[in-house]
Amino acid sequence: MNFILTVTDWLKSQSLLEVSGVISGILCVYLAAKNNIWSWPLAIISVLIYTHIFFEEKLYADAGLQVYFLFTNIYGWYFWGKNSHTQIKTPIIQASKKIIILSILSIILFTFLLGTFLFKSTDASFPYIDSFCTACSLIAQFFLARKIIENWLIWIFVDIIYVGVYLMKDLHLTAGMYALYIFIAAMGFINWKKDYNQSKLSDNARPL
Repeated sequence: MNFILTVTDWLKSQSLLEVSGVISGILCVYLAAKNNIWSWPLAIISVLIYTHIFFEEKLYADAGLQVYFLFTNIYGWYFWGKNSHTQIKTPIIQASKKIIILSILSIILFTFLLGTFLFKSTDASFPYIDSFCTACSLIAQFFLARKIIENWLIWIFVDIIYVGVYLMKDLHLTAGMYALYIFIAAMGFINWKKDYNQSKLSDNARPL
């Protein structure tokens, strides 16, 4: 009985805004993992909510990241829907070695520059960790919008870090959401890999 009361009190203490962000965030990632275009409008809703939340919590890199997410969500919605009139989904692709190397170098440079700025010029919490997660998320979100399968591997990695960050900021629902994201991202990678392999088989089966 005490456990039920404790859980009830904890739920009552949670912000309605954060609850809304969690619900829309989970739904949009789940739909993306299922290769469903309706993930994008839900993602836009979640982004708008978390822009406010992260700014209030002094996670400035994450707040700025949401602005980037807003534009990539609009672009992803457009890119995924380009062939909607033909009922042919935009194909899933793999990142080239060149893209992977450039992405890693970009993450290192971005983390150093933004982390140093936040550390010296603001009262940001965890400036370098926040900047690193932001850099990884920038790449992962671009990969997702372009249907590059490696986006899910990046999300798995960065979501593990985010769980710890949000627990330390007492954003328990958000931390729980990112823990769930880890499993959804793993499911997304498996589903996309299956679709990718099937598309390659179909291409090989076509007559020359």
